[in-house]
Amino acid sequence: MTQRIVAGLIAAPLLVALWWKAGTEGLPYVTYEPGLTLDVLAETHGSEIIQVTGHKTYRDNGELRMTTVYVSQPRPSKVTLFTLMHDWISKEDAVYPYDAVYQQNETPEQNQQEGAVDMVSSQDNATAVALHELGYDVKPALEVLSVTKGAPADGKLKVRDIIEKVGGVTVRQSDDLTNAIGNTPPGSSLPLTVRRDGKSVTVQVTPVETDGSPKIGIQIGIGYVFPFQVSVKIDPNIGGPSAGLMFSLGIYDTLTPGSLTGGAIVAGTGTIDAKGHVGPIGGIQQKIVGARDAGAQLFMVPPDNCSDALQAPNGDMRLVKATTMHDAVASIEAWAKDHDADLPSCTDK
Repeated sequence: MTQRIVAGLIAAPLLVALWWKAGTEGLPYVTYEPGLTLDVLAETHGSEIIQVTGHKTYRDNGELRMTTVYVSQPRPSKVTLFTLMHDWISKEDAVYPYDAVYQQNETPEQNQQEGAVDMVSSQDNATAVALHELGYDVKPALEVLSVTKGAPADGKLKVRDIIEKVGGVTVRQSDDLTNAIGNTPPGSSLPLTVRRDGKSVTVQVTPVETDGSPKIGIQIGIGYVFPFQVSVKIDPNIGGPSAGLMFSLGIYDTLTPGSLTGGAIVAGTGTIDAKGHVGPIGGIQQKIVGARDAGAQLFMVPPDNCSDALQAPNGDMRLVKATTMHDAVASIEAWAKDHDADLPSCTDK
């Protein structure tokens, strides 16, 4: 056996081991891939995704599809070299530095919690905007966005509770609640009156010392008092604020006669604020691919995502710039009547 053959026999397993190590070691990158799309006008598990109590609803055969992105999870999840190579080469996927997407110490649990809070705010804003579009007066209020498991409020307060009173005093701003909690003597309970499912409910919560100050374990934000009940029931594993526009369009369509889309499939994305403005999101190109593959004919694009959207392989699906929810409604209605209608475009200046 020659020296060259011996060296080859030694080097081969070392090379295999090196490739195996490179292929299984986590690297500081995040991958984006096209995710599922969900028709917000449809049913899931035998019940409507958009549910309304106290107002007539109108169901039709059109589709309004929210879009998602499969994003690799924060550490300790791993993105390997092989995955990166696949997504780097693909025209439909994307690769980003880890620090551009996640905080260094962010955990999967923290990321999921943040996404759940964003989803609650997104759905509430979407409902408020849709009702405003229909002429309703919607008043803002202080709302429970999340409840920490095992905290004093766990089992007593619920997500979407509207806080009306604390210690018998009407709550007008977040500081009213924060100050009342901070002034509660150690070991004493605090009565909180909340509006839940249209009724006022009073619960007793005992603050505990956490990070140097009394807390009850909730996150609060701006919610709304609606004239009737609207809820959006989707998979709790889907989080984030980016479906706000599609939720608002779905609620609007559900509360108005006829089909907003003319029976066709319309998809889109974009956050929605209390005034109906459509904001930017991540993964626009992957969402366009997902919508294209789901058979959508029209896609609503947030203005700030237009430049990236124009680079996406959208096929025959038409891209429409949606600056506000009102603009999106007008564009879809015009398109439903005439698919060649002149609509706001990402190429417009």
